[in-house]
Amino acid sequence: MKLKKILALALSSSMLLMTGCGGGSADNESYKSVDKNTEPVELHIAAAASLTDVMKELAADFEKDNPNIKLVFNFGSSGALQQAIENGGEADLFFSAAQKQMDALEKSGNLAEGTRTDLLINEVVLIEPAEGGKSLTSFEDLTRDDVQHVALGEPKGVPVGQYSEEILTKLGILDAVKAKAVYGSDVRQVLSWVESGDADCGVVYATDAAVAGDKVKVIAVAPADSHKPVIYPVAIIKSSKHMDDAKKFLEFVKTDKAKAAFEKYGFVVK
Repeated sequence: MKLKKILALALSSSMLLMTGCGGGSADNESYKSVDKNTEPVELHIAAAASLTDVMKELAADFEKDNPNIKLVFNFGSSGALQQAIENGGEADLFFSAAQKQMDALEKSGNLAEGTRTDLLINEVVLIEPAEGGKSLTSFEDLTRDDVQHVALGEPKGVPVGQYSEEILTKLGILDAVKAKAVYGSDVRQVLSWVESGDADCGVVYATDAAVAGDKVKVIAVAPADSHKPVIYPVAIIKSSKHMDDAKKFLEFVKTDKAKAAFEKYGFVVK
């Protein structure tokens, strides 16, 4: 009897131990599985600096409706972003402030076929600080002796700098303005120099001037025939590991809701 009781007790303990271990393992696997499935996908967006504010607003709306996707932005000059993508930098979508950089990526085979589209239109404007400015009235005033520092985008990689050179060339004053130019790494740096008064004036997009509010004054809008149209193309990057999610965000920026946000920040939607 004693032996039977000992064997029964041992068997019962063994079964409880196995059940406990087995149940724990199953629970852990289930927890890991759920945890893994609820981790949001990170979608990396390379976007021109002039899109910073509107993209942050759009991201909040998109992530609210798509909690399984987290948008990670890299804002900068379109030229720098293009080079980063060509060098293998992580990006699922690219929003450029000019066709030139998107053309280069298409030529090098970095764009997912059929995803490129022209999304927005912008304008180029001349601005000066709202207070303590030089009371300029036109682009031609940039040649005045009392204008010493003109903030421009670096023309090799910053689209607004390229547009600026086209405008100044058309007006026949490029060489005179170059002598007093200070070059920013992107349009937001140009804007900040004018806001702070570190530059007497600068050339930015109309949308950047709008974001600055009462910190700057718009002197003039560049004539449409003085530069190439300011068109913002967007495309999915061919190497994206999240193609379906990238397409979802691409479709989102074409919706009426996104259109309203773009227009609020001064963009014209194509």
